[in-house]
Amino acid sequence: MRAVASTVNLVREQFPAAKPNLRPWRDDAQTRQWDEPESLDLSFHFPGWSPRLQCRSLLLQLRFQNHEGDEVQKLLGVLIRGMTYDGERWRLATVGDWIPEGSHVPQAEQAAQLRQMCRDLFLLFDLKVHQRDDP
Repeated sequence: MRAVASTVNLVREQFPAAKPNLRPWRDDAQTRQWDEPESLDLSFHFPGWSPRLQCRSLLLQLRFQNHEGDEVQKLLGVLIRGMTYDGERWRLATVGDWIPEGSHVPQAEQAAQLRQMCRDLFLLFDLKVHQRDDP
């Protein structure tokens, strides 16, 4: 739960108006069949249209390396999607060049904020791994 709270705080540092949703998916049989225990999915909704981000919501997926019997998971990657009621407008993945791609990408300053948020997430989870190793 600390990881979820820390993740929410990191997003809110970059985007204070964003309201977190800790359960962004429907709870039905079709959705449950796609459940991925090695990922954490969160969404953040803005009070209206964000012209600088070119979306109404951010869908954030954190992918972890899952080791059996290991309490602390290592963050492998982050995928952020800019969403509207019509669907995905852009996505940024921490693979390759970390540049948003899509039909309507965020402005340069907001893209930099998204990249910083991803770097902070990697630091957060790396720190948790190192804290666990400390005596």
